[in-house]
Amino acid sequence: MKKSLVALALFGAFAATAQAQSSVQIYGTIDAGLGKLTGETTKVTKRDNNKLGFKGTEDLGNGLKAIFQLEIRYETDTGTLESNSRPLFQGQSRVGLQGNFGTVRLGRGLTAFQESSTAFEPWSGMPTTAGFQTDITVAAYSSDPLSAPGNSRNRFSNAVFYNSPVFSGFQFNATVAAKEANNNAVVNNPPGSNNYFVPANAVPASNPYSMSATYNYGQFAGMAAYERNGLQAKLWSVAASFNPVAELKLMASYQHQDDSNFKITNTDTKAWLVGANYDVGPGKIRAGYGQKTPDGVTKTKQASLGYDYNLSKRTYLYADISNRKADVSKTYIGLGVHHNF
Repeated sequence: MKKSLVALALFGAFAATAQAQSSVQIYGTIDAGLGKLTGETTKVTKRDNNKLGFKGTEDLGNGLKAIFQLEIRYETDTGTLESNSRPLFQGQSRVGLQGNFGTVRLGRGLTAFQESSTAFEPWSGMPTTAGFQTDITVAAYSSDPLSAPGNSRNRFSNAVFYNSPVFSGFQFNATVAAKEANNNAVVNNPPGSNNYFVPANAVPASNPYSMSATYNYGQFAGMAAYERNGLQAKLWSVAASFNPVAELKLMASYQHQDDSNFKITNTDTKAWLVGANYDVGPGKIRAGYGQKTPDGVTKTKQASLGYDYNLSKRTYLYADISNRKADVSKTYIGLGVHHNF
């Protein structure tokens, strides 16, 4: 009996130690609402990406950890994979090591610029029509123009990701992708277009890469970033935010895209954005105004206002209204519910 009790105690201690050294978390987001854009019917839509994710760590000793993250994207209204054409792990699929040197991961995920820039956008990078992340925040730039049709364009596949440790509020982030073909469609606009011809399944002429430096200290945060994609388009961006009081966050960004290696004319696109988040009681007010100015093309102006009402720490209701003016003026109104698990 005593031997059995000792064995049981040792087994319990070993199991507890193993559990402490390794952990896996399941998480996700469910977001659905109704949206109406000028000239279109009311649709079941979303403010944020719907996702189901798995991430974990294993303690390897001496401050070293193995980490992984897999993230599926799906559509709430149909239950299909996001856009019904994207990879299973559209959000990210990365594995790597974390230690005193920082974090190194391999696989697919947001580029250093795309990941850093969301902190300076009033809708926190959510892809809603009312937000700015998918167009003005990136000056119409695409991180992955040579990806398969229907794929998202703010990630690198076949890439190495590095995040440095934080030194006195500063952090350096870098992403480098391999020169691999990724099943892109032919990039060949109709007659009169100003783009060079790019064949299907083209290989980048040089490695796409992305770099960002961020700073966070007290009430102030800042970012500087530079990125070059598979078509040799280049983007640089600077951004900053300031919290004059705990409830209020003011933010601004400026970005410039250079397409001179891909386009013959109208090679530059400039964009800027100002925004604010203001916590009021159980809710948050989101507001922003931005402009995008491509060479020789109609300027885009967008003004947006949103409100979140927290029902709990994980669930909130939201309402958005936005007006976007380019060749025509369109207004968007959206209402919905967002839940994290």
